[in-house]
Order: sequence, then structure tokens, then C-alpha cells
Amino acid sequence: MSTLYGILLFGATVAFMEAFAYGMHRWVMHGRLGWLLHASHHRERHGPFELNDLYAVIFAAPSIALIWMGTTGGWGPPAVWIGAGIAVYGAIYFGFHDIIVHRRIAHRVVPRSRYFKRIVQAHRLHHAVETREGTVSFGFIYAPPVERLKALLRKGDRSGVRAPKGGSTDLHD
Repeated sequence: MSTLYGILLFGATVAFMEAFAYGMHRWVMHGRLGWLLHASHHRERHGPFELNDLYAVIFAAPSIALIWMGTTGGWGPPAVWIGAGIAVYGAIYFGFHDIIVHRRIAHRVVPRSRYFKRIVQAHRLHHAVETREGTVSFGFIYAPPVERLKALLRKGDRSGVRAPKGGSTDLHD
């Protein structure tokens, strides 16, 4: 297997993982069964961990298995490249979501680019809803335009919309 093919397979895996993560977030994590773990992420966290963190373990398992089987189990280099793509997507997710957006590790990074600002705003709009239904923006490294997300929130059922500290649920800001 050529290195170029491996790099293409790796890149395709990272791109596929965004689509996969979107679907898992929207229809599994916000579904009836998946909400059992994910609900903790839409509530105030007490301590360094939340039940939702178990998803990291669940999603890391295929990556570990593919790398292991690719290096020792006879599956060969394609499995390693795919497993590495899944792992890198997980690292990107951890960096954007857990560190930059949720500040689970102290840092001084201030999103300044339009892209970073859009990702952070989109995820904050996702968390404007405390319930499993009625929320917007399920991707992690891609987010629709913020104005479109605000419009979707305005159109939806407002029962799960979290009131900001000022008490208003106005999405016109």
C-alpha cells in the first residue's frame, strides 16, 4: 500500500468522522437511549467528569481495535490508516469541544478567526436547549451559519430553551 493511498484514506476517514459524529450526536445522543449519557453534558457539571465522557471511550474502541488489528492482527496498513483517522478526529473533537468551547482544561485561547468564533457560537446555541429535542448544530468541526441556527431556535418549541443569566431567552442578539 502506498503512502499516498494511506494519507488519502486517513483524510477521508477524518472527513467521514464529522458526518458520522453529526449523525451519532443528533440521532443517538439526542435519542431516547443515548440521552441517558448525553443529558449530563447539557447540565451543569460538578467535578471533572460527566456521564457523557463515556462516549469518548465508546468511540475510541474502534480506533484502538483497527490500529491493533492493522499492526498485529493481519488486517494490514489500511486498518491502521483508518484507525489513525478516527483517533485524529477524536483529538480534534477534544481540542475544539472540550478544551476551547467548554474550557475543561484552563487555557488562554480566545477564538479570533471567523471559523473559531462560528464553531464556539454554534455550540453555545446547541447548549441553549437543555432538553434532548429542539436543539440545533450537531457537528463538531463544521457549523452552519450562526444566524441560520438562531432562526431555527426561534422557530422551535421554546420549552427547553435555557434562560441566560439575565433571564431572557431572546435569540436576537
